[in-house]
Amino acid sequence: MKKMALLAATSVIAFLSVNAAQAQTKGGVIDVATIGEPPTLDPMASTADLVGIITQHIFETLYTFDAKWGATPLLAAGLPAISEDGKTYTIPLRTGIKFHDGSVMTAADVVASLERWTRIATRGKQAGEVITGITATDDATVTITLSKPYAPLVALLSLNNAAAIVIPAANAAQDPLESFIGTGPYKLQERVPDQYIQLVRFDDYQSLGGEPNGYGGARNQYLDEIRFVPVPDPSTRIGVAVSGQYDYVDQLPVESFEQVSGGATEPVVLAPFGWPVFMMNTKEGLNADVRVRKAIQAALAPEDMMLAAFGSPDFFSVEAAWYPESFVWHSNEGTDAYKPTGDTEAAKALLAEAGYDGTPLRILTSRQYEFHYKMALVAQAYLEAAGFKVQMDVVEWATLTKNRADPALWDIYITHSPFLPEPSLMGLMSDTSPGWWATDAKHAAVEAFNAESDPARRAQLFVDVQKVIYDEVPGYKVGNFNALAAQSPDLDGVTPAPWPYFWNAYVTAQ
Repeated sequence: MKKMALLAATSVIAFLSVNAAQAQTKGGVIDVATIGEPPTLDPMASTADLVGIITQHIFETLYTFDAKWGATPLLAAGLPAISEDGKTYTIPLRTGIKFHDGSVMTAADVVASLERWTRIATRGKQAGEVITGITATDDATVTITLSKPYAPLVALLSLNNAAAIVIPAANAAQDPLESFIGTGPYKLQERVPDQYIQLVRFDDYQSLGGEPNGYGGARNQYLDEIRFVPVPDPSTRIGVAVSGQYDYVDQLPVESFEQVSGGATEPVVLAPFGWPVFMMNTKEGLNADVRVRKAIQAALAPEDMMLAAFGSPDFFSVEAAWYPESFVWHSNEGTDAYKPTGDTEAAKALLAEAGYDGTPLRILTSRQYEFHYKMALVAQAYLEAAGFKVQMDVVEWATLTKNRADPALWDIYITHSPFLPEPSLMGLMSDTSPGWWATDAKHAAVEAFNAESDPARRAQLFVDVQKVIYDEVPGYKVGNFNALAAQSPDLDGVTPAPWPYFWNAYVTAQ
């Protein structure tokens, strides 16, 4: 009988324990099927999950997330010492850590890396708005000073996309990054575009001690090699999952669960995984007008969109709150504008008020995430019923991540995210993230939320953030969904997680 690995939510998404019944053996090569070719291997330069999934094996950050989604040290030797006024973070560093080129990491590398992060990464720019200085106190200590208290800082330093990776200081001036040298358990051996990205064990890697703990704790290098292979067509991914051609297949359409269950691999379900979202271009074009965005919000019918995308209510829920009930951030306040079946007449009235002239509404999407495309088709029908002329721009995912950076090319782009442990990690919380939402109302709500350190008070303040999101519509959350992957029965030690990782993984049949 096939085993289902289920990732369930408690107060936050929790990790399953690794099955330790099998003897952990060293050696072996695994092939991982991904949704496509990553647009870059520079995790600072992209918020794409695919980039983070691959590059987290190559590069590391000062902190990462443990099994309960708390920040835990990775390249740092401990959590930061925070001054009484909340504006100075003193970070101790682990010593003797080697880069893939054999050089030893020092505070100078960390300073140069964090300065690059604040310069080019969307989340780094977000933090950079309050960072006044990054200095090396000594070779093993870095001090970050802020203009005001900023509660999300450590979470921002922990995330694996738009990531605050540590690289050699000599490489930190590169933009784009040309030398992919990190401290991670695996190093880049070869990249053949559209064929594979080959990572091999870094023999001088220094793992943390103890047991694995989410993304933190011990990172054991049992595998000799990991190959990430782009398989952009969803039907092909289903086929290779059923046949067992790959050791792990990511991002399968959830309606293929029964089909995968009857094949050579085992289904892996993450429930709930996250939310799909229609991001609005608030900078220029049609959606620079909040009345048009409100018309879109009124027109869309999330119930039909989610049903088309995921097939069965077993794999989704129609919910307006940005976080489900299992999260401390959950609230239904301010969500009245979310109509499960849409409100075409209200949308028509808003569109007339905006003086809509028939300019095409451009929806940028991809079929590599098939559920994005299916939602787009349903959205198109409802938007056209409300009076919009809709232009569908369907591209490869790598092209989408490139095009969304240009506000002249789109009005809506479709993406998704796992439920993030810290709301300030959400892309729309950053003024510089594609969508470019930056208003006085947003700043008032977000800055109050970010300045508060008390967890209970922060949960209350997030309600105000959610209200502004629904009032100004920088993005439209469609609902909550589960995710499906597939894993070979000969691959063990993989902890189901939103961004799958393969340190601690090993093969049981070689």
